[in-house]
Amino acid sequence: MLYSEKVMDHFRNPRNVGEIPDADGVGEVGNAKCGDIMKMYLKIDDGVITDVKFETFGCGSAIATSSMATELIKGKRVEEAIQLSNQAVVEALDGLPAYKLHCSVLAEEAVKAAVKDYYDKNGIAYDPDLLCGGDCESCHEHDEQ
Repeated sequence: MLYSEKVMDHFRNPRNVGEIPDADGVGEVGNAKCGDIMKMYLKIDDGVITDVKFETFGCGSAIATSSMATELIKGKRVEEAIQLSNQAVVEALDGLPAYKLHCSVLAEEAVKAAVKDYYDKNGIAYDPDLLCGGDCESCHEHDEQ
């Protein structure tokens, strides 16, 4: 079997789908190669992610990784959420086919992009390296400006 039961479950019954109109942080990332786009919305209260929603345009793996990522960061402190790695998302889903691993990277980047937006909106200082390994879209856009 190509996909684990957990991947199929999160694909068929994704958690936290939708948008938060008055979100404290919004991050949108995309992968031009596969056409996947993820948008993550965070509601943050006193440094804790009280609500998180996502909208993903993409394959089943993109939807499943988005869903799992939201589950993993909900109720966590912002500082913990940005530690979320794509490996943790993959492990929580009991694995992904190698050619779909980029979906989990996108999920990690969406979380970091949403936190970065929250930090920027609230004038909170942060270490840019913490929010990006140097290869995510939002950093490159920032460099070019």
